[in-house]
Amino acid sequence: MTETAQRRTAVKVAVRPTQAPSPAGDRRRRRLTDQLRAYGFLLGGLVCFALFSWYPAIRAVVIAFQKYTPGSDPEWVGTANFTRVFADPEFAAAWRNTLTFTLLALLIGFAIPFVLALVLNELRHAKAFFRVVVYLPVMIPPVVSALLWKWFYDPGTGLANEALRLLHLPTSNWSNGADTALVSLVIVATWANMGGTVLIYLAALQSIPGELYEAAELDGANLLQRIRHVTVPQTRFVILMLMLLQIIATMQVFTEPFVITGGGPENATVTVLYLIYKYAFLYNDFGGACALSVLLLALLGAFSAVYLRLTRTSGEDV
Repeated sequence: MTETAQRRTAVKVAVRPTQAPSPAGDRRRRRLTDQLRAYGFLLGGLVCFALFSWYPAIRAVVIAFQKYTPGSDPEWVGTANFTRVFADPEFAAAWRNTLTFTLLALLIGFAIPFVLALVLNELRHAKAFFRVVVYLPVMIPPVVSALLWKWFYDPGTGLANEALRLLHLPTSNWSNGADTALVSLVIVATWANMGGTVLIYLAALQSIPGELYEAAELDGANLLQRIRHVTVPQTRFVILMLMLLQIIATMQVFTEPFVITGGGPENATVTVLYLIYKYAFLYNDFGGACALSVLLLALLGAFSAVYLRLTRTSGEDV
């Protein structure tokens, strides 16, 4: 073989194409890349939760067993903080008011959104307009909403008493009366937060097959019977979930007592969260505040465990 032929053979061998990668290998690389990208996005959320949720919660549990004052070294005191808050006369009042507020919120604020959702579901015209009207209070900042209701409840020139005077009805002290203050705050909280609940109920109602209502009508069921035997059974899981979420939310009520009543009159509206605020920022007792926070965390953790258990059971049934 001549030198020229040998050179051509070497060139052909050098430029021979390599074996193409297999489709399975490409899929594995793409899957790995997608997983790394997903974990990268997840890492940012985990860091935010760790810094702003998990670390403060763990830190609060630690401080609950310490005598802690900003600017000084913490001192371990065991359960002394819990003993002190248990002996505080406001402790029993705060828990009583919080539980009463939660019960009233369930009686008043749990039925109204469901009834409004039923009404909106039956409308044939202007549905979008009324949905916006119902949801509008949610878009108002909570402090602004509370200030508006504080003026509304003013016993002198407030709109509530002016309306009662026009109707020749007796006026009320509303948020300034020890007997009516807590109910007044429940009305505020219900008005401010029911918009989202109404929309969730409305979505659940619209997912009910129309054939069930048609069959009930053929059987002679009236409106109340259709609601009892069709609507409620078909939405019972949503009702239960929203009830648990409402309990968790109302147990943490703070804005309305803080802005409207300041915990008064006569401690009639002091809630657990408002008492935590007083311990931390008025009494400068961060140990007592964290002890109260741990007690509230334990109670809300129990409700949250029930909520997670029910949602997981529903997912398995589906």
